Amino acid sequence: MSGEFWQDVPLAPPDSIFKLTAAYNTDSYPKKVNLGVGAYRDNDGKPWVLPVVKKATEKLLSDPLYNHEYLPITGLPEFTSAAAKLILGPDSSAIAEGRVASAQTISGTGACHLAALFLTKFYGFNGQKQVFLSNPTWVNHHALFKNVGITPVEYPYYDPRTVGLDLQGFKTALENAPPRSVILMHPCAHNPTGVDPTREQWKELAEVIIAKHHYAFFDCAYQGFASGDLDNDAWAVRYFVEKKVPMLVCQSFAKNAGLYGERVGALHMISPGQDTANRVKSQLSVLQRSEISNPPMHGAKLMALILNDEELFEEWKRDIKTMAHRIISMRKELYRLLTEEFKTPGSWDHITRQIGMFSFTGLNGAQSQAMNDKAHVYMTTNGRISMAGLNTSNIRYVAESVDKAVRGTL
Repeated sequence: MSGEFWQDVPLAPPDSIFKLTAAYNTDSYPKKVNLGVGAYRDNDGKPWVLPVVKKATEKLLSDPLYNHEYLPITGLPEFTSAAAKLILGPDSSAIAEGRVASAQTISGTGACHLAALFLTKFYGFNGQKQVFLSNPTWVNHHALFKNVGITPVEYPYYDPRTVGLDLQGFKTALENAPPRSVILMHPCAHNPTGVDPTREQWKELAEVIIAKHHYAFFDCAYQGFASGDLDNDAWAVRYFVEKKVPMLVCQSFAKNAGLYGERVGALHMISPGQDTANRVKSQLSVLQRSEISNPPMHGAKLMALILNDEELFEEWKRDIKTMAHRIISMRKELYRLLTEEFKTPGSWDHITRQIGMFSFTGLNGAQSQAMNDKAHVYMTTNGRISMAGLNTSNIRYVAESVDKAVRGTL
């Protein structure tokens, strides 16, 4: 009887990105390249611990009062308040007026989950509970919302013909969506396309969202990583706050601080007034208590040190520029190799137009699969590559493989 207890549980498919990494790890081919993983690598292909994180760690561990006590349910206050200023701006009227309810979360994924959980319980959906996601979006977004009873609906975002933004399709979808719809957007370094709206396009989108009384759900996983400038990458979020768009922001420090395994993140919900913000935070606390009780301490204390210490903060900004500029240089070199050296058929301008860690190459499914199977260049079958996986040692081999895949000679 006990042996039959879980017989009806189906075997779930493995996560596509983690499956790709596992295949790469077991491959013995000497020229293999992993362009699937969403983590920064240095020019030697190694994980990079930011120098500022090393300094903050030494400072933290040398504090005689350092301990492993529980944090409050909604996290470390000196972290969440500094994180809110980072994304909303130090002069944010929402912060000054006490309209921001913040909670520390299990990185950006936890922020998205907590936000979705809050919305499913308290948001006044116009009919069916649904969220509008860009096509494509980070693959985990779909599961995050389905798991709390919110149905994902896709809106046009990426135009494969131009390898750029389908602005008109995006705006039309916003106009046709039921009033008060929840719209998830990436404020910078869109994952997986690397295609971001311009500031003027953000203004157009905000205009439609305001007219339709939609709710903006920002997932910000790459602040600073897109352009190398923390303030520049937060522009869309701050503009929407300024325009008083009903909204929330999910924030991650995995990429821009290299704290992938520490799971450092925050959720910031913008309210119309301080009383509302207090009520929202009280419910976030109730939800968080039942989910994880309270968030982890170490990474939050590291970021609190970095964000609140002027010297460490300036060093962090320099470290961010180091990462962003290396990725930008890889984009330029890949473009040069494809257009000048290999003269690969097609237009490759999108490689340098796109921004952030990822790039949609424009390779189709068959070409992407050939890159995996024949060139041992591991990438997702939708043509996405992580620019952080490129370096001066492997970029020529990758460009040559792309050229052969496009020509059908791989």
